[in-house]
Amino acid sequence: MTDRPLRVAVLTVSDRSSAGQRPDLSGPALAAEVEKLGWVCVQTAIVPDEISQIASTLVTWVDSRQSDLILTTGGTGFSPRDVTPEATRAVLHRETPGIVEAIRSRSLVITPHAMLSRAVAGIRGKSLIINLPGSPKAAVESLGFIASVLPHAVQLISEDPQSEQGHQFNQ
Repeated sequence: MTDRPLRVAVLTVSDRSSAGQRPDLSGPALAAEVEKLGWVCVQTAIVPDEISQIASTLVTWVDSRQSDLILTTGGTGFSPRDVTPEATRAVLHRETPGIVEAIRSRSLVITPHAMLSRAVAGIRGKSLIINLPGSPKAAVESLGFIASVLPHAVQLISEDPQSEQGHQFNQ
């Protein structure tokens, strides 16, 4: 894992974008940010706000073992159609609440609307899945808040022997 860049998949969740009624701006913005970070965007897709389609895509992507990190954008708010957290929770093996807590905490400095995010993050198999906001600006900002810890998180998930290097333990 440490000898190659992080492999990232980006899933846009949007009824209108999936129907071709509105261009997807968030997915491409995240993919571009992933590349700026020196990682590789290995796949992207757009699905409607449907639990079964979101969950199915996440499971397929994890099972293909092509991506270490899956970022979703959209569907994390209060609208009745916002079901990305429910779909994500349905496929996770373990939640990682600290990631979305950090995003919400940093985002609250920018806007009080951050407290309206229902995003979740967690692990399925050897992949980390993180829900990000649907706004391109907020999605890229949110990734920026957590980007520094993601390579190490993926190392730990993949049981990379080098993941423990540099850890200091008090005796």
